[in-house]
Amino acid sequence: MPVRSLVYVDHHATTTLRPEALEAMLPWLTALAGNASSVHSPGRAAREAVEKARGTVAAALAALPDEIVFTSGGTESNALAVRGAALAVRERAPERNRIVFSASEHAAVREACLSLAPDGLEPVEVPVDGVGLPDREQLEIALDSRTALVSLILASNETGIVNECLPDAARTARAAGALVHTDAVQAVGKIPVDPGALGVDLLSLTGHKFGGPKGAGVLWVRKGVRLRPLFKGGGQERGRRGGTENVPAIVGLEAALTAAVAGMEAEARRLGALRDAFEAGLLDRVPGARVNGIGVSPGRRLPTASSVTFPGADGEALLAALDLEGIAASSGSACASGTPSPSRVLLASGMPVADVRATLRFSFGWTSSERDVSTLLEILPGLVARARFA
Repeated sequence: MPVRSLVYVDHHATTTLRPEALEAMLPWLTALAGNASSVHSPGRAAREAVEKARGTVAAALAALPDEIVFTSGGTESNALAVRGAALAVRERAPERNRIVFSASEHAAVREACLSLAPDGLEPVEVPVDGVGLPDREQLEIALDSRTALVSLILASNETGIVNECLPDAARTARAAGALVHTDAVQAVGKIPVDPGALGVDLLSLTGHKFGGPKGAGVLWVRKGVRLRPLFKGGGQERGRRGGTENVPAIVGLEAALTAAVAGMEAEARRLGALRDAFEAGLLDRVPGARVNGIGVSPGRRLPTASSVTFPGADGEALLAALDLEGIAASSGSACASGTPSPSRVLLASGMPVADVRATLRFSFGWTSSERDVSTLLEILPGLVARARFA
């Protein structure tokens, strides 16, 4: 269906498909496309396309092609990392029955960790500080000889805060004998991501966050790390993820990632400037507005996100008013939208419930423009004033 929004500032939820991705996908959607496991010529062509994409993704992560597992998206990648790795560890070492994760994890990771309790594993949630980073002392306490896996998000989907402490935390975890997973869904395509430099064993990403198609994701698995598959199948992806490969989505992800990585440095400057102009103009025009995380160093925030609290305003009412004006924003993770509960991530960072309910997320992407910022600054202050009055 056509997008009617005049201004789209919800790129952390999903992005518009890049033309490069659409062009790459069309031949696989409109012509005869073989099963990549078939031995005839259409099947061999499909296999060649999948393996080419695998090599491209690996190069973008400074990884090996054999370490790339294609999935249906970020949620499956996170579930395969958390459940697959933790259960495989316990098979070899039954005493390792603890799963550690931070209170600022995306629901896809948190729910995967909690789902292991019926399997006899103990989920341990580590508290976070005022910007959503894990409490280092509590994290170290949680890490011991019983820990199978630690999952720590690389960049918050709600606030854009980047966990620059991840390499240190990963070293501590691996010294304790635990595997380390990071949800890099919001980071890949926006900032350089090298799993080797981060010191992690597993890393999740998904294509639709950087202009690729929905339904295409990746789990990077360090060579030598074992996984228990989420479901049995025909042995695809080296036995780690059964099911016929989604060739159109995979080649679309490849094309989008190639474009995002090629323009990453320039795009980060452009989007960072748009975000900064938006925040400066908003703080100047809206009394009492507060940008969450603005006090941290620029390198510790993604250039794409602004989490803004408007004390005294009802966030959901403000979102509805923005929508009527043709502006699409959000109140946090798209996976949790439509629920009456306030953001769990913001609450975990110590923000009062009333402020959490008055917080919106504005996220920028490859289609964002100066006109978007001008329109926002023209319309938003009046809507906030009316929402506060109401």
